[in-house]
Amino acid sequence: MKFETYPDREFLMLGLANVIAGQLADFLRREGRASLSVPGGTTPGPIFDTLSGVDLDWSRVAVFLNDERWVGEDSPRSNTRLLRERLLRGKAAGAALVPLYAPAETPEERLAELEECLRPHLPISVLLLGMGADMHTASLFPGADKLAEALAPDAPLLMPMRAEAAGEPRITLTAPVLKGAMNIHILITGAEKRAALERALTLPPEEAPVRALLDNATVHWAE
Repeated sequence: MKFETYPDREFLMLGLANVIAGQLADFLRREGRASLSVPGGTTPGPIFDTLSGVDLDWSRVAVFLNDERWVGEDSPRSNTRLLRERLLRGKAAGAALVPLYAPAETPEERLAELEECLRPHLPISVLLLGMGADMHTASLFPGADKLAEALAPDAPLLMPMRAEAAGEPRITLTAPVLKGAMNIHILITGAEKRAALERALTLPPEEAPVRALLDNATVHWAE
């Protein structure tokens, strides 16, 4: 694990956005296409704001979430909605959004279809993850109903996930997909998250799911 410390959150958000933009540009030059997987929530919002103004050939970039709550975009809980509002605008409006939600009562009903949409964009070129104070990442929650299956080396690309801490049912990229990313960045802020990260290093992934990603990740932190 590589650990990068920043003097404040503004430097962190700008610096990490620049790193991600540079890595995407490298993939576009070398391979003609790139994929970017990002977390939901409000923490990465400033990174999205910066990236949306970066001069890349976004038409050749596939963007998708690490995970999604099983709600429509009309819900304020929708991460896809946040992605459209903060990242997929300005110069980045031309990026291809790969969905992790489709209208249905449960994620199981649309899982195979969503997985087939995702498959052509793997391995992930640049992966940005968050981490909760409970050491979850994506929707790999401690105590989740299918956590062991999602951590397994032979896990499918996507899995439905239900956990007490998650609220709604979720759909998530699994550990092998996340670990297979070419560049892995984990964004955390504050003393509580740093302490949680240090705790995760001493625990197995079944107790601290983020542990499954740390060996090849760069963690970016500011108070």
